[in-house]
Amino acid sequence: PSAKMGCFTFIKVMMILFNLAIFLGGGTLLGVGIWVTVDGQSFLDIFGALSSSVLQVVNVSYFLIVIGAILLVLGFLGCCGAQKESKCLLMMFFSVVLIIFIAEIAAAVVALVYTGLAETLLTAVVTPLLKEKYGADKSFTQIWNVTMREVHCCGLNNYTDFTDSPWHKEQGTYPEPCLVAGLLPHLCGCLLQGCFNQILEEIKTNAGVVGGVAAGIAALEIAAMVVSMYLYCQLDQK
Repeated sequence: PSAKMGCFTFIKVMMILFNLAIFLGGGTLLGVGIWVTVDGQSFLDIFGALSSSVLQVVNVSYFLIVIGAILLVLGFLGCCGAQKESKCLLMMFFSVVLIIFIAEIAAAVVALVYTGLAETLLTAVVTPLLKEKYGADKSFTQIWNVTMREVHCCGLNNYTDFTDSPWHKEQGTYPEPCLVAGLLPHLCGCLLQGCFNQILEEIKTNAGVVGGVAAGIAALEIAAMVVSMYLYCQLDQK
């Protein structure tokens, strides 16, 4: 019995520390997301060269806020559930992790099997934003300029994504990263792909790294569910 209680205490402490780290990480991401939303230009001035091309396709600030909020809730439930030995909080923690795990599997299946659908969904969301904000929203414009220069791409699909955008209407031309020798790709015979295709190629090229990261995240989620269910079951015996 004493060995069993010692194991329970050890796992409980590890659960608390693990979820405390998640909580702090979530708070950090949430803070950065709010910072980017409020003052995106300062963020780009500091981290522009190190920015992730994948995250820049969507609005990085909202992405960070959503992920940060989820991690905050997850860390709170896990930490408090273990500390207070609350079956309710532990079950909520287990349920949230399970939902996230299932959602990730579904997203992976869609990404692998329905790449065309993913492109259609992104086009439906991102293209209208480009036509509405590029050239009018300084932070949004700067993020896309950095993305296109680093990834060597133009728009989400191609340069026509910027047609009728505030920039196009005001300048009468397309963004500088879309021009090759001062000409549009179709005029100079050059091939400049959209950022979606370029990023997709980068992911395929680094499929091993992406798969390893995904497997590591999945393993952590499974471990978190196993540990939370272990503590939940042990509380019945206590």
